[in-house]
Amino acid sequence: MHEPLPGRFGPVRLLVVQPTPFCNLDCDYCYLPSRNDRRRISLDILEAALERVLESPYVDGGFTLLWHAGEPLTMPIAFYDAATECLERVLARHGLPPDTIHQSLQTNATVIDDAWCDCFERNGIHVGVSMDGPAFLHDAHRVTRTGKPTHGAVMRGIAHLQQRGIPFQVICVLTADALDHAEAIYRFFTDHGIEDVGFNMEETEGENLQSTLERPDGERRYRVFLEHLWQRTRAEPERLRVREFDGVTSLACADARMEQTDMNTPFVIVNVDARGNFSTFDPELLSVSTAEYGDFSFGNVLTGSLEASVATDKFQMVHREIAAGVARCRRDCDYFGLCGGGAGSNKYWEHGSFDCSVTQACRYRIQLVADVVLAGMEEELGLSV
Repeated sequence: MHEPLPGRFGPVRLLVVQPTPFCNLDCDYCYLPSRNDRRRISLDILEAALERVLESPYVDGGFTLLWHAGEPLTMPIAFYDAATECLERVLARHGLPPDTIHQSLQTNATVIDDAWCDCFERNGIHVGVSMDGPAFLHDAHRVTRTGKPTHGAVMRGIAHLQQRGIPFQVICVLTADALDHAEAIYRFFTDHGIEDVGFNMEETEGENLQSTLERPDGERRYRVFLEHLWQRTRAEPERLRVREFDGVTSLACADARMEQTDMNTPFVIVNVDARGNFSTFDPELLSVSTAEYGDFSFGNVLTGSLEASVATDKFQMVHREIAAGVARCRRDCDYFGLCGGGAGSNKYWEHGSFDCSVTQACRYRIQLVADVVLAGMEEELGLSV
C-alpha cells in the first residue's frame, strides 16, 4: 500500500455501469470479451455503486450514468424502472435532487419498439445508437450470432425513436472498407434524418487484435474521407453534425487547449461491471485482463470505497504509468492541446504500455481530423496559401 500520488482526482462526470456483459450481436470488431455471459447486475450492486460514488470525495455536482459494455436492451424493461427508483432513493438519502444523475445508454437499437420508447420517456433515459451507416457497410460487420444482417432491425428501432420524437445520437464505426464511401455515408445519414453522428475508428483493442485501418494506405484514405465530409457538412451545416469536427472547431474558436482528458484523470470516469468490480480511466479497460497488470479492477463496490482503492499497488502502478505517458505526450506532441494526452487503453493495446505517446488511434481520432478541420477553417477565412 502507498500514499496517494499528488494531484486532483475527479470530479466524477460519468458513471459507466454494465447491466450485463451479454450482447445479442456478434460484431467482428468488438473489443469486449464475455459477450456470451448472461450475468445481470443486481439492484444491490447498483445501489452500492451509487453509494460509493456519492460518498466519495470525487463528487462535485451532477453526472451521467451510462448503461454500456454489453447490450443494455437485453435486460428487461422492468429493470430500468426499478433502477430509476433506486437512483431516486439513493439521491434522496444524500439530500440530492433527482436530476443530479442523468441516465443514458448506448444500444444497437435492434429491439427498440414502442414499449422501449415508453421506458426511455418514463425514466428520462437518453439514447445513443450504434450503427455503421448504409446497409452494405453496416451488415459487413454488425451481424447476429448466426451471421445474419441487422441493418433492417436497427432502422426499425430508429424509426420508433423518430416517430416518438426521442432525440438520439449515432456512433458509427469506420473500418477500412468505409473509407472510400464518404458520400454514401453522408447521404445515408442526411436522407434518414439522422442529424448527430460521431465516428469511432476501428481500434486494435481487447478482443479485436488488429484493426483493418493498420493497412499502409489507411491514413491517406481517411484524410480524403474527412475532407469530403467536411466540405459536405460546411455546405449544409444544418443537416449533419459531426462530433469530431465540433470538437476541434470549438477549441479553435475559443482559442482553448486541453491539459488532460476524462480518460487519463482518475475518477472523472468510474466504471462498474455486472459483478460490482470498479475501475477508473478508460471504460474499455474494465472488462479485460492482461499479463502485465492482471485485470484493471481496483476494487468491488460491495466491499471497498473508491478512496481506499487509490492506495492499492495496482492503482498506483497504473496511475503512475498513465501520468508518465501523458507527460510524454505533453513534451513531444504538437497536438497535445487538442488531445490532453490520449487514452491509456489505446496506448496499452498498441504499444504494450501506458508510458508512451502517439498511437494509431490518436492519429485517426485527433491528428488527421485536426489537420483537415484547421486547413478548412483557414481556407474559409482566406488564410490558406
